[in-house]
Amino acid sequence: MKPVLVTGTSRGLGLAILRRLLDDPAGYTVAGLSRTRSPEAEALAERHPGRVDLVSCDLSDIDALPAVVSDLARRHGPFWGLVNNAGLGLSGVLATMHRSDIERMMAVNLMAPIVLTKAVSRGMLAARQGRVVNISSIIAATGFHGLGVYAATKAGLEGLTRSLARELGKRDITVNCVAPGFLETGMTLDYDPQQLASIRRRAPLGVADPADVAGAVAYLLGPEAAKITGTVLTVDGGSVA
Repeated sequence: MKPVLVTGTSRGLGLAILRRLLDDPAGYTVAGLSRTRSPEAEALAERHPGRVDLVSCDLSDIDALPAVVSDLARRHGPFWGLVNNAGLGLSGVLATMHRSDIERMMAVNLMAPIVLTKAVSRGMLAARQGRVVNISSIIAATGFHGLGVYAATKAGLEGLTRSLARELGKRDITVNCVAPGFLETGMTLDYDPQQLASIRRRAPLGVADPADVAGAVAYLLGPEAAKITGTVLTVDGGSVA
């Protein structure tokens, strides 16, 4: 069993990733970080005894993250994989957005992945193996009205991915991004109906499901992706084709 740390496992895409990794024939144990613990995640933990370690953690508390990783590494050993999935998608025109919302998005979407990767990669470097998968968004490349700060955090995550791929590659550690298109999760429930209809029309294959994105994450964690690093894998039903 290879231990993988996944953030944001209580709902949406993170929950789909948790479910996918537990079903993967490669065999993973999953340490899941999330601000709240959902009944769905708890049910998965009960269904897979000994393979799920759910930890309540506020990723905006940056100073606490190294200790959280150290504690988990003592329980599970060096992590094979890290999936930086958790993210905030607060929308608003920049000119009127509260600074506290800007800082919270920067902390959760960018600073937390940087600090978690720093802590987790130390064990990977010692083991001379590992996988880091960052969850970006097509918004990093396309932009979207009212999502300027969100786009900035995801573009930063993609830049981090490319640089770390070079930095960690000599120790057989891959670093990649998965960039989903629109996913109908809790993060997008407050979108305007007309906006939603427009987004759906742009995807010739239809809007991607969280399970589709989870499959891409599992692929990048698996043996067939051993020579893939520094890439951004888009899963959007063809929206930006």
